[in-house]
Amino acid sequence: MAIIIDPIADMFVRIKNAIARKYHEVNVPYSQKKIKILEIFKREGYISEIEQFNNPKNNNFKEIKITLKYKGINQNQSAISGIKRVSKPGLKVYSSSENLPRVLSGYGTAIISTSKGLLTDKEARKANVGGEVVAFVW
Repeated sequence: MAIIIDPIADMFVRIKNAIARKYHEVNVPYSQKKIKILEIFKREGYISEIEQFNNPKNNNFKEIKITLKYKGINQNQSAISGIKRVSKPGLKVYSSSENLPRVLSGYGTAIISTSKGLLTDKEARKANVGGEVVAFVW
């Protein structure tokens, strides 16, 4: 088993790969921070469902099943066009409440880790808090 240095980036890569293969579900290892990020994705309309379950091969490990959302005439266009990890373990990126990033002029979503928890850029602006810029999704 490989050691994952950045579990959030690993989750994003798994989602991108599943979208490229047109899969409707993808499993990722469980963590509370991933759940919070995925709840934002669901609230913003990028994914359909999040489900926690125990790994059938090893009950000691939990996993998260993500049901991806597709749209368009034939349900073949993903709701997620792109995901970008901004803050990395080696380089944290912070932003004040006045300088929070706008993704695609407001069409995308920035996920900000604040003192009030994980928030979207819009929610952080409304609450007037800054923090670590975790990721962009559009």
